[in-house]
Amino acid sequence: MYIKLNKIRYLKILILLILLFNFNYNNSSAIESKIIVKINDKIITNIDIKNEANYLIALNPKLKTLKENKIFEIAKSSLIREKIKELETSRLNQNIISKNYLDSIIEKIYKNIGLKSKNEFIDHIANFKISISSVEKKLTNEALWNQLIYQKFYPKIKVDENKIKNEIKSYKQYSNSYLLYEILFSTKENEKSIDLYNRIEKSISENGFENTASIFSISQSSKTGGRLGWIDESSVNKKILKEISVLKIGEYTKPILIPGGFLILKVDDKKSVEKKIDIENELIQRIKATQNEQLNQYSIIFFNKIKKEVIIDEK
Repeated sequence: MYIKLNKIRYLKILILLILLFNFNYNNSSAIESKIIVKINDKIITNIDIKNEANYLIALNPKLKTLKENKIFEIAKSSLIREKIKELETSRLNQNIISKNYLDSIIEKIYKNIGLKSKNEFIDHIANFKISISSVEKKLTNEALWNQLIYQKFYPKIKVDENKIKNEIKSYKQYSNSYLLYEILFSTKENEKSIDLYNRIEKSISENGFENTASIFSISQSSKTGGRLGWIDESSVNKKILKEISVLKIGEYTKPILIPGGFLILKVDDKKSVEKKIDIENELIQRIKATQNEQLNQYSIIFFNKIKKEVIIDEK
């Protein structure tokens, strides 16, 4: 009888301990997951921001040199932009992007950060507790946004093919290629561009150009510290080429006014490249570059417009 009572008492204690554990676990989970921002009906939690910060650091390790609160703000801003775009693209009938297209975007990303294959990229982001499926979801959202911009604004694109052909014919045998980084910024209401630029300059001095791109740039390249990669001078419009051609390695331009904002470009390296010019192929590439430049500008303008229409509630 004594043994039986002890067993009953033991079971009661065990059940009580299990209940207490579950209670503490549920409470700790509630504490860990906290809504930080609400954008219309979409939420961003502190866990979402932590995951985004890990992703951004995986793409731009120099971010780790910043203070935690600054990394938190960068990740939060990145997710806010992502959610605003997602709200708009959710209205599209099509919400699927082909696997081949996704793989081509992933290839650009991993090559941009010095990796050689998709498997290397998967291993790399796994070190930051990021799965390839979560990256593909992000890239799908961005691809849908680009698709939306293309559908809305492609009819407005203007390309002077004859002008481009004449420019191609004047190309020299050797041309310069630039390793470029960018900061694309726009001002908020009642904010002076010179004040924002002064803050950007101060940040470049304190944090470096790449981290400053992550902090201030509204371009998609901000995720990789503003890196654009190697760009041949033939793909750059004359206004911008005039600005970067006089720069030494490590220098950056003053803000260049473009539709939707201001552009700062840094020349990280440059080289002279021998070119065998195929006029037809060069024409196709230049037309694509011109179209993409104009679509990017429309993208900025349209994003700024819809951002004003959403309700952003920061807790």
